[in-house]
Amino acid sequence: MSLAIVGLGTALPRHPFAQGDAAEVIRSFFCETDEQRRLLPILFRRAGVRQRHSVLAERPPGNGPIQSFYPPASGPTDRGPTTAQRMDVYRKESSPLALQAARQALDQAGILPRDLTQIITVSCTGFTAPGLDIALIKSLDLKPTIPRLHVGFMGCHGVFNALQAASAVAAAEPHSRVLICAVELSSLHLHYGWDPESIVPHALFADGAAALVGVNYRVARPEQEAKGVGTTEATPFDDSGRATRATQPWQAAAFGSCLFPDSEHAMTWNIGDHGFVMTLSADVPDLIARNLRPWLEGWLRRNDLQIKDIPSWAIHPGGPRILTAVADGLDLPHETLADSQAVLADCGNMSSPTILFILERLRRRNAPRPCVALSFGPGLIAEAAIFQ
Repeated sequence: MSLAIVGLGTALPRHPFAQGDAAEVIRSFFCETDEQRRLLPILFRRAGVRQRHSVLAERPPGNGPIQSFYPPASGPTDRGPTTAQRMDVYRKESSPLALQAARQALDQAGILPRDLTQIITVSCTGFTAPGLDIALIKSLDLKPTIPRLHVGFMGCHGVFNALQAASAVAAAEPHSRVLICAVELSSLHLHYGWDPESIVPHALFADGAAALVGVNYRVARPEQEAKGVGTTEATPFDDSGRATRATQPWQAAAFGSCLFPDSEHAMTWNIGDHGFVMTLSADVPDLIARNLRPWLEGWLRRNDLQIKDIPSWAIHPGGPRILTAVADGLDLPHETLADSQAVLADCGNMSSPTILFILERLRRRNAPRPCVALSFGPGLIAEAAIFQ
């Protein structure tokens, strides 16, 4: 049994920050010396990001101040908004963004909200109860008896864990219809004061949401074939984003996970008094380059595949060096990074929803399969999925 993707939706906050504008905002509270102020824009330009979206953006660039949540530092001891203030914004802004993505996914799937049998929510950038699951039940008018599961504080690979849970549900209940919804507001966790380990996260992370509707593949395929799916038209979606007759549904056929040895220091995510605190060591690309291939080759072999058999890759863009480390470590042509690089450039690193943005690009252009998706999170751990 495997999970078929029958609908996928994405959502971004209304106003983007150009990367240069983001550097200007962050410089006002992050930098403490003239040398740091000179260096920060240079580091931001190297991040591979053209623009990012944030729920904190109050108006388009050029129409006055972009945001007011982070005022300039009042002095060397200023650490910015408290965690409680940041969570208040999360509580107000996360649900509308998640709902927008969920409605897109349901519309693409052609499934009514009341026909859903399970919802799985994913987030690592905020905590509130009642949470996203309750907000979706009320906003979508779901059955009050619908089972719920939340994947919390797992980091960038949280959607992989949600997909595994959804696959188990689909296997156990062949007529289930599962909604996965991931939302992250990473821009709520910017820090005041110069910290070299925070520079990369400040240059990369952004806000976004994505949702996926999955069903049992053996149930989905006859329904798709009855509608004419399975032909070889070039474009699997029409202008409105609805699925056409172009291709069989993508199925999540296998999952894998590997905790790299001696890597706990490389990526951390903790709750502080002034937001959540991330550290991202410069060791991460080297750890990936050293450990990914030996594990991935064995895992693919157990699924009757080799690296050379994989024509498409959805690699979570944790940053340009991480993408390069994966490509070099696996001897992949660098054009296989194009979809990941495009999402990074246009949206930044949105943490858990990001991989679904990449998969949506691959599905829209009917990318060849099998496709392997990869993401990395605190541990340091790699999560992978094979889509057939």
